[in-house]
Amino acid sequence: MRAQADFTTEPGENGAITLKFSGPMVVSSLGVVDRRLRTISEPISEIDLSAVERIDTVGAWTAWRLSQQFGAKLVNCGDEGSRLIDAISQSDDNNARIAAPRLPFIERVPAEVGDTVVSMGRGGLAVIGFLGQIVMSAGGVLRHPRRFRGKALVHQMELVGVNALGIIGLMSFLVGIVIAQQGAVQLQQFGAEIYTVNLVGRLTLRELGILMTAIMVAGRSGSAFAAQIGTMKLTEEVDAMRTIGVSPMDALVLPRIIATMIMMPLLGIYSSAIGIIGGAFLASVSLGIPFFTFLSRVQEVVPLHDVWVGLIKGPMFGLIVAVAGCFQGMQVKTNAEEVGTRTTTAVVMAIFIVIVLDAFFAVFFTEIGWG
Repeated sequence: MRAQADFTTEPGENGAITLKFSGPMVVSSLGVVDRRLRTISEPISEIDLSAVERIDTVGAWTAWRLSQQFGAKLVNCGDEGSRLIDAISQSDDNNARIAAPRLPFIERVPAEVGDTVVSMGRGGLAVIGFLGQIVMSAGGVLRHPRRFRGKALVHQMELVGVNALGIIGLMSFLVGIVIAQQGAVQLQQFGAEIYTVNLVGRLTLRELGILMTAIMVAGRSGSAFAAQIGTMKLTEEVDAMRTIGVSPMDALVLPRIIATMIMMPLLGIYSSAIGIIGGAFLASVSLGIPFFTFLSRVQEVVPLHDVWVGLIKGPMFGLIVAVAGCFQGMQVKTNAEEVGTRTTTAVVMAIFIVIVLDAFFAVFFTEIGWG
């Protein structure tokens, strides 16, 4: 039968007791003893290890913990016990934890602002460098057209455009219904519900059609670009491509950017058309305006330059969405968690820049007389 560790108590100084261990104080024999030790409530003056046959790190830690808990003196530890207890006392940092110095509020806030500004500056430089790589890659493809990956472009056009028709169509139809319903409620107060046609036609073709499409593509395709390229970076596929002489910019980034720039204006026109159909549907049901009359009226009240506004915005929005997704994907370096973080950042960045650019376009087109 395996020997077990044990202990006895003897009267000590000043009403305290002396704890005397015996047997092997090793991990395999301390289970029962440890439970008994935790029931001791009397003060301990000394812990005697003279009768201990063997001791390992767990046994030494048990004796050291008791000495720290009760302020007891460790005696007769032996060479091995003394060495282990010294090592444990030096490596244990329970009593050596010192709170990190915290700057005063008046210094901490400027420091945080400074860190943020530096981080934004570095991010801006990284984006400029990435755009430079895109320009160089596009120039190389123009000089050597055989390097262009047509199949990858067609595949990305299918993923970005064709596969998105369903969700964008449904969203646009419902948005058209909402615009027509809310507009009609307000215009009926003035007996001008017929101008619901103007509201739906101009708003969808000029603003909401392309803007909602860009937001949907950013959430759907921009996030996919970041996740796909980020995963390839994490699994070192991008490095492998460089090793065999394939440019990741040519193979991964450029087809996605071109496909998004081509498909965005087409999706924007599609979205605007479905939105107008949604408005015509609600007008025929609620306002008594015949469906085809609504559509023909749109052709009369919506100027052609509103269509051009949406078409001009499309490639710009597509460029922003694709660059944001690809850039964030190429920034992945460490672990799988970063893939999720970069994907979220890509979507937020793309939507934010798209909305800011849309505001700029609104002012610009108004200034040139296309308001």
